[in-house]
Amino acid sequence: MAMELGAQVRTKLGRAVKALRKEGMVPAELYGHGIKNEHVEVSLKDLRNALRRAGETSIIDLVVAGKKYPVFIHDVMRNPITDAIQSVDFYSVRMDQKMRIKVPLVFVGEAPGVKEKSGILVKSLSEIEVEALPADIPQAIEVDIKTLADIGSTIAVSALPVSSNVRVLVDPSFVVATITARMTEEQEAA
Repeated sequence: MAMELGAQVRTKLGRAVKALRKEGMVPAELYGHGIKNEHVEVSLKDLRNALRRAGETSIIDLVVAGKKYPVFIHDVMRNPITDAIQSVDFYSVRMDQKMRIKVPLVFVGEAPGVKEKSGILVKSLSEIEVEALPADIPQAIEVDIKTLADIGSTIAVSALPVSSNVRVLVDPSFVVATITARMTEEQEAA
């Protein structure tokens, strides 16, 4: 069951949204499949909770005037200096239509090749593009680096733990992580 986030139709537009933010609300836009663009507002506290629990790759139910919209938190605009959330876009999806989205990779564990052989862990990707029905899209994909035991050990896209309902749109032989040897002083000088 998707998490719910309440929203109200927004009447304050343009410069008036400053007052909205002072009240602890965030101006937002709702758009997507089969709906007209709608100006809404959400509680900053509730939005932070939704971002923490669902992230930007999990479906949440946005409730506006009693109507539920299955949405992704599509774009969070932040103040470049304070990092405060300025506005957010909610993208409404059809639950019966496959979509493409980038899912973050989360590296877990400790690589023996780094700890025991003094290698360097090189991460080639931080996210991968997948195609799936909205309900099947993972919030993140874990990459277990405990298998990287030696210098030259690699993990390819094909080794990632992905559900059979999710199609990865990256070449299966592409290397996600590898252990490389540290350079000697002579190699660095060259």
